Amino acid sequence: MWDKTENISIIDKGLIVDGTVSVKGKLVIKGTVKGTLVGETVIVAREGVICADTKVTSITIGGIFDGELEASNELIILSTGNCTGKIVCKDLVVEAGGKLNADVTCTATQGAKK
Repeated sequence: MWDKTENISIIDKGLIVDGTVSVKGKLVIKGTVKGTLVGETVIVAREGVICADTKVTSITIGGIFDGELEASNELIILSTGNCTGKIVCKDLVVEAGGKLNADVTCTATQGAKK
């Protein structure tokens, strides 16, 4: 019987997707995505590129991101990552060496009790 585990999709090196990408589960990008990306957990590998309007739950950037990004949970920029554009996220982590040159809005509320 087929085991229902987490969906994992890969856009491999050399593959360019130009249009709308919608994915459930985890997406690993080693190639290039242009256009629109909607998903849950996205991982951009060191060789990966996103030039797209992106709406995800969480994203880890080890490659290049350029565009508008809305991450309802977290944005993690690894030491090899480069992120530009307009960003809205709940939590933001930038490792030493990671590049963030964007208009950033963090929506996390700290001590919101009144």
